[in-house]
Amino acid sequence: MAVVIMLLVVVPLLTTMVCAVAPHRVAAAMTALTGIAALVLAATLVPASLCRTVTAVRYLRADALSVVFVLGTCFVYAVVGVYSIGYLGDEARVARSGSAEDRERFTRHSKRFYLGLNVFAWSMICAPLVDGLALLWIAVEITTVVSALLVALDDTENATEAAWKYVLIASSGLGIALLATIFMYYSGAQVLGDSYDLAFDPLIAVGGRLPGTPVRLAFVLAVVGYGTKVGLFPVHTWLPDAHAEAPTPVSALLSGSLLAVSFYAILRYYQITVATLGPRFPQLVLLVFGVLSLLLAALYLLDQQGIKRMLAYSSVEHMGIIAIGVSFGAPIAFSGVLLHVLAHAAAKANAFMGAGVLVRKFGTKELSRMAQGVGLLPWSGPLFLVAILALSAMPPFGLFRSEFEIVAGGFAHARNAATVALVVLVNLAFIGLSLATTRILFRPEPEAPANEREPLERGEPSSWMVAPVVVGLLVLLVLGVAPPSQLVDLLNQGATELAAGAR
Repeated sequence: MAVVIMLLVVVPLLTTMVCAVAPHRVAAAMTALTGIAALVLAATLVPASLCRTVTAVRYLRADALSVVFVLGTCFVYAVVGVYSIGYLGDEARVARSGSAEDRERFTRHSKRFYLGLNVFAWSMICAPLVDGLALLWIAVEITTVVSALLVALDDTENATEAAWKYVLIASSGLGIALLATIFMYYSGAQVLGDSYDLAFDPLIAVGGRLPGTPVRLAFVLAVVGYGTKVGLFPVHTWLPDAHAEAPTPVSALLSGSLLAVSFYAILRYYQITVATLGPRFPQLVLLVFGVLSLLLAALYLLDQQGIKRMLAYSSVEHMGIIAIGVSFGAPIAFSGVLLHVLAHAAAKANAFMGAGVLVRKFGTKELSRMAQGVGLLPWSGPLFLVAILALSAMPPFGLFRSEFEIVAGGFAHARNAATVALVVLVNLAFIGLSLATTRILFRPEPEAPANEREPLERGEPSSWMVAPVVVGLLVLLVLGVAPPSQLVDLLNQGATELAAGAR
């Protein structure tokens, strides 16, 4: 299994090198194949991680908790890799029929896109696999640098502004996260000595002997710092702009994977803090941030003007749900949280890929300029509707199962007020999502029709942009109705690891 971990780290890097010199079609095919291969490799880690922690070359490790996040990232990497073939296909056809300057411009754009996409996916695969808080901080920092460049890739004024906003806010947050790393190092040094390397297992093992005050401070700083990348209130303000302006495959990776990987960092601090202080303090902190994030997202979802901004606020909603689920502290809630990570990755990737088709069809991101989506897009229209229903935790999809487990955990531990607030706010968010979706798919005419636009023809931009959404919906259906037994065991083992330090 150590070989599998090494392959997960090395193969995307090799693909990146190929994309640096390969023509567009080769880079597109290599990216899609690498994403699928990474998903297969991640799946092979599941049986091994049920029995033990798998290690490789000292600084890499995979336990059940980290494998859950690697699975989510690799799934989004795979479907986005396939989707990107169609996403850039129209631009490639236009460039081939255009001037030499057009072809040169597209070649540069395609090369930057695939270089950035593969490095971004690689950094998010590495983050859950590294062993140590310092290495984890470095991996998350790499995701910031690469994703900021991808946000600005379209080279528009809004994209550049969103990228700078993202860099400034995320870098400030990671500066705070670095302080959390320093305080946790100080805490560990009091017991383990000055020369230890911030590895997870030694810190959790001696958690009961760590000094309480610096651990408490480190956890709060970690929630605020990494919470900037997660999109927790009040440090979420970069997220709607970046998701809206990034290319659609990048938006899917940002929302479906990056936010969850950043929350993974918080969970590692949570394990150590629970081992030192007990569960009450860290759970209270996560509950406050989670409820405020969910409240903000639910209110903003009631009145959004852009389709990708709407999905961005939905991401804030789901990160709030995950934070609340961890705060409940029940084993079934922990299992629900980890299932939510996987189901949200699939659901949000589906929603963004569907939104990308709508944006390509209507030539705008504004909801008011979209109409007759079901009639004009015979596949993507209905699929987008189902994707939004799945994202809203409607049965029988995976997010319904995960949120049901989280709610059950809240009632099991007598967190009645927080659980009721969770249910109410989730339903409020559903109202906002469903109203916007039904308008763009079923109303006969847009509210603000574009000037002098030719009538749109019925049909899909590309079958490559449809097939990954179908796969994602099938995965969500399986997660909701009959998740594989080994996956259930993985989620339960991950929940056990999260609760292992509780006194």
